[in-house]
Amino acid sequence: MKANEFNYLLRATAGKKTITERSKDFPKWYQDVIEVADLAEHGPSKGSMIIMPYGYAIWEAIKSELDARISEAGVANMYFPMFIPEGLLTKEKNHIEGFSPEVAVVTHAGGKELEEKLVVRPTSETIIYDSFNRWIQSYRDLPLLINQWANVVRWEMRPRMFLRTTEFLWQEGHTAHATEKEADDFAKAMLAVYKEIAQDILAISVIDGEKSESERFAGASRTYTIEPMMQDGKALQFATSHNLGDNFAKAFDVNYSAEDGSIKPVWQTSWGLSTRSIGGLIMSHSDDKGLVLPPKIAPLKVVITTVGASDDKVKKAAQELSDSIEETTLMDDRDISPGEKFYAYEKRGVPLRIEIGPRDIEAGQVVIVSRDNGEKQSVALSDVAKTVTQELEAMQKRLYTQSQERLKNGVVDCKTEAEAVAAVEKGKFARVDFKIDSKKEAQLKKNHAITVRCYPFGQDGKAILAKAY
Repeated sequence: MKANEFNYLLRATAGKKTITERSKDFPKWYQDVIEVADLAEHGPSKGSMIIMPYGYAIWEAIKSELDARISEAGVANMYFPMFIPEGLLTKEKNHIEGFSPEVAVVTHAGGKELEEKLVVRPTSETIIYDSFNRWIQSYRDLPLLINQWANVVRWEMRPRMFLRTTEFLWQEGHTAHATEKEADDFAKAMLAVYKEIAQDILAISVIDGEKSESERFAGASRTYTIEPMMQDGKALQFATSHNLGDNFAKAFDVNYSAEDGSIKPVWQTSWGLSTRSIGGLIMSHSDDKGLVLPPKIAPLKVVITTVGASDDKVKKAAQELSDSIEETTLMDDRDISPGEKFYAYEKRGVPLRIEIGPRDIEAGQVVIVSRDNGEKQSVALSDVAKTVTQELEAMQKRLYTQSQERLKNGVVDCKTEAEAVAAVEKGKFARVDFKIDSKKEAQLKKNHAITVRCYPFGQDGKAILAKAY
């Protein structure tokens, strides 16, 4: 299947030719991969990011997979304003305290000072629940399930592209329910959707569990999270889902008339996944050659590169080959060196490269190269379409197995705090069952930059300690 929408890859300027080795400087390697893969570049204001076409195509692929599952859960998409009256943000005390260091505020517009300041959306609970107050009257209005795809602004002091930027893209779901159990069940159900996206689509193995009180979303009763291990042994909060209890309902007077005629507050959830998932993709799978993408999420699955004398016969054979493949395929018949062509797609993580030249046509075969392990195989022209499908499936499994083994081997059971600190310093996750109160948690963070990532589901109160992005 042709992929003309990726023709910009043929025109894009090459990123830097050398990539810092992961083992020498992991943060620098991460930035280098973003640059050579043409995913994003720094914007003109501090902490901002310009997402390039290829980087945005990856986000759209993630969005497509997730949006379909959100719809299957019965959640409708809509959109809310990005400017929130300051008075709304201050209604829930814990919420505003949690976000106050990060908010950006508009004080002037139209050449005049505003009567009421406007907060640029850091998250949308307050403006959405102001609407829930009007929309929910009776038990017949419940559950109310909505989602929006939007941008948010949180002022970052130490920005890093995709991981922490002043503005980023995400989806945020918000629901209202009649009972606490229904809300909690839904929050966990959406976390399970995120886990499916991470593991089945992005090939990233995760630990799912509940956040500690200090790591909980501002204003929530419980926060659930999925936490993968990056190649350097650090954790990444990949996506979260929150049981908000009735805290926001009480603050915004979101009540409903029950069947028995009594007036009750609703129970709410919110949940989100952002463009930091692209950062997770990079740090989970990529190597010293550049980006590596799991086939299920790669916008471009296959590139066909002509090799040697790109005469009309070779170009015609390459085009026929492209037409025979069901997966998204780009043909590159530019008259440049094979090495330059190969590197253009290797650094961008295109899962499969097919090489075809005059000798290949004479032999009735092509060479197929897998991006993740670099393995080459000669395949008969008649078997290419079938082989492509098989190799993409095999690569998806290899990448997930690799992530799964990293997480499995990276979790160390520790009996004491000293053992836990030593394990984390060696790039491991420490799984502990000793008591960690708020004071101890603060000390671990201050003295060792170690946080409680979560209390994993089904592990009898054990905690996962790690350094994190």
